[in-house]
Amino acid sequence: MRHAIAEPSGETDFVRALAQRGWDDALEAGRWLADAGFVADSALVSAARRATSTWLALAEGGSFDVEASYSESLYAAGPETALDVVRETVDDLTSLVVVGHNPTMAYLAQLLDDGSGDAAAGREMTVGFPAGALAWFEVEGRWADLELAGARLVGFHVGRS
Repeated sequence: MRHAIAEPSGETDFVRALAQRGWDDALEAGRWLADAGFVADSALVSAARRATSTWLALAEGGSFDVEASYSESLYAAGPETALDVVRETVDDLTSLVVVGHNPTMAYLAQLLDDGSGDAAAGREMTVGFPAGALAWFEVEGRWADLELAGARLVGFHVGRS
């Protein structure tokens, strides 16, 4: 997931706050996931304020009762680095929410997509990955073995508030 809509400025980029619309969109995204049957086991979240707030709203909307791991490396990570961080996930976790920044999240989603999933979601995802966009993938095997084009796109959601 790309963090939801943030305020245009802050003391620094790292501490920019989530806008109210961003909070509302992340709540909606959490509800969308929960309504689709997704249950979060863990979350890997950029330590930037707008990303941590996005996770809090997403977790509230989805009623996800899991602790997040906050990562400063996701703040400026490129897609390969973000994938490496995901690969560090322990094998006993079956579902993981990742909240980061663009262009990394959009590139990572495109790179993970094996093309066998939801075609409509794939088309929507290629059109754009705006703030608050969420791509849901299924992954077979161990997290450490996740490769490019190694996940099936299940759905794509963008907040519409």
